[in-house]
Amino acid sequence: MNVPGRRKPIREKQHTIDVGGRSVPLLLRHHPRARRLILKIDAETDGAVVTIPPGTTIADGLEMAKRQSDWIVRQLDGLPRRVPFEDGRRVPFMGQDLLIRHMPASRGTVWIEGDTLCVAGQAEHLARRLTDWMKRRVRQEISAKVEEKAARIQCRAGRISIRDTRTRWGSCTEGGGLSFSWRLVMTPGYVLDYVVAHEVAHLVHMDHGARFWSLVEDLAADMKGAKHWIDGQGATLHRIG
Repeated sequence: MNVPGRRKPIREKQHTIDVGGRSVPLLLRHHPRARRLILKIDAETDGAVVTIPPGTTIADGLEMAKRQSDWIVRQLDGLPRRVPFEDGRRVPFMGQDLLIRHMPASRGTVWIEGDTLCVAGQAEHLARRLTDWMKRRVRQEISAKVEEKAARIQCRAGRISIRDTRTRWGSCTEGGGLSFSWRLVMTPGYVLDYVVAHEVAHLVHMDHGARFWSLVEDLAADMKGAKHWIDGQGATLHRIG
């Protein structure tokens, strides 16, 4: 039964397709507001996503992906290399380039010494410990910036959530709740600052009109530079960790 005023849910179905002799994950998404079939690459899963509009079937989406298999191969081959969280790898962190070092004999969890990111504990827990630590650090950074920027426009934000989103760096609900990608901790400071400014501006303007962008520019340290960085390098962050 359709409930007036309630949005229809986005329905998803997982598939795999054979592309160039390899099995590629394919997510088929029925989106109630989509206007046409859209094929995109999912850098996080090394797969593809087909968005399907109303009146179009799963079979139509699957057929589209098969027709575009050569394109999918080229895009996947062009993705940045993966950088797992493991000893000896270098990863970005708040504008720095840090070397991960496993410290099994040390006490504690994660800390920074110079340009080294030290992780204590057993090797099999290194990736999880480092991810959890980065999430805590980015929450601290974002919470402080949200409070400061919201005060500047005499607003109060709602609950702040830290997630691992695929398509958005941040979002704002109509009730003022803010959500951010934890991977922002791996961006330069002015990029994180811009994303926070973007979502805080939505506390005043829920659209993306001229007044919204004017407010974002006032709140952000470097809006244009941050947008340029995200367009050029944002996808690489989903290949790290």
